[in-house]
Amino acid sequence: MRSNWDDLRIFLAVARGDSLSGAGRVLRMDPATVGRRVARLEEALGQPLFAKSPQGYALTEAGARLMSHAEEAEQALGQGAEAVRGTGEGMSGQIRIGAPDGCANFLLPQVCAEIGAQNPDLEIQIVALPRIVNLSRREADIAIGVSAPTAGRLVVQKLTDYRLHLAASEGYLAQHPPIRTRADLKGHRFVGYIPDMIFDKELDYLADLGLERVGLASNSVSVQFHWLRQGAGLGIVHDFALPAGPGLRKVLPDDVALSRSFYLIRHADDRRLGRLNTFAQALHQGVRRELTRLEGMT
Repeated sequence: MRSNWDDLRIFLAVARGDSLSGAGRVLRMDPATVGRRVARLEEALGQPLFAKSPQGYALTEAGARLMSHAEEAEQALGQGAEAVRGTGEGMSGQIRIGAPDGCANFLLPQVCAEIGAQNPDLEIQIVALPRIVNLSRREADIAIGVSAPTAGRLVVQKLTDYRLHLAASEGYLAQHPPIRTRADLKGHRFVGYIPDMIFDKELDYLADLGLERVGLASNSVSVQFHWLRQGAGLGIVHDFALPAGPGLRKVLPDDVALSRSFYLIRHADDRRLGRLNTFAQALHQGVRRELTRLEGMT
């Protein structure tokens, strides 16, 4: 039996999405149609490719074997498309970036808008997730992380260092006793992450201050940022985000100063894709340039 690429494309979408509905959204197909196509492929191969349960679709041993071949076909098709397009007329097609929402909200829009303006045939998508982006499941073509992964077939490149400080709104500071030392922080309301939803130890900022209680918590940096702008309390803020909140002021800037790093993460199989290499280089340069500009404003 010979499987065509369309069969494999549907198989990959189900394997990566763990469900017919998730695959249907990616493929823009009705889940029932996806299910029929999977069943037809399984019948043609004479092997069950998925173990179905209320929790979703999990690969069987046969499905796992097919997965590697399907991904090779996907890779070859991508390289063929790039060869046909050539490299002389700018980037085109679709590229999806996954990033933590602080970076996605305050850095990537400006950087990606500039890259898009220079490459009008390129479609750029930013996925802001409060968790680690799964490149193996092709949730994105490129990911930005706050720590360097050590497992998986990935290519990791340090992007840049960035700084964070304790901050609060002018209104909050005017209505509360002055803060001159860390001891003065006692009794203040803090804004931060929901403790059990911190997906990377590098994001556990308030642990550095010995704080165990967060009065206002969210898994979203954007929500935390708006709480601080509204005068709800004190919290750790990226320096590159401060220009977007002109009423925010650093608190104890010499005493509470954190440094973290962003990493550019790609699937190892994509190293031969010239379009992604070009985009990664432009993203690297753009993020460093934009971060330097924004931090210089604070």
